[in-house]
Amino acid sequence: MQVNISSRRTHVTDRLTELTEEKIGRLDRFVPGLDRADVHFSEEQNPRITDKESCEVTIEGHGHHVRTKVSAPDAYTAIDRACEKLEHQLHKLKTKMHRHEHSGETSIRVDEPVPAPIDAEDSPVMNESTIVKKKQFVIDPLTPDEAVLKMELLGHDFFLFTNAETGQSAVVYLREDGDIGLIDAG
Repeated sequence: MQVNISSRRTHVTDRLTELTEEKIGRLDRFVPGLDRADVHFSEEQNPRITDKESCEVTIEGHGHHVRTKVSAPDAYTAIDRACEKLEHQLHKLKTKMHRHEHSGETSIRVDEPVPAPIDAEDSPVMNESTIVKKKQFVIDPLTPDEAVLKMELLGHDFFLFTNAETGQSAVVYLREDGDIGLIDAG
């Protein structure tokens, strides 16, 4: 797996680079075919924040995106925490893929790559509320189960998709009680 490391407002030492490449590189044992991992370290400048170092990791491959972001007192602890969370997410993905393969269901596709954003640019608008970021995505048809899986792997509270069953726009979202909701245009 190719591991790309970047940083903002912090210095990544050679030892941290080696450790990160080693730990992230071992994660492909959970789901074979993971192509790339982007690791981004940053440091919070606010003196009141104790967990100043942040580590954000996005792993792509085998048709999936898995993402996590953690904070810790130092970068070494941050990468350890990120790896723990990613291990849990990848184990969950592997279990779901295995379960669907053996049950004969075809609701989770693993051959098709997840479309990447086409364009991401800042676009301020002058009114009461300000749009500070604009993204455009290619939205492929998914089943609600696939959308829930992608939402969980990205660590988001909601996921916009085209429902393959209805052909309409739909959103799955995480409810306050921990269950998943589905809003389907009708």
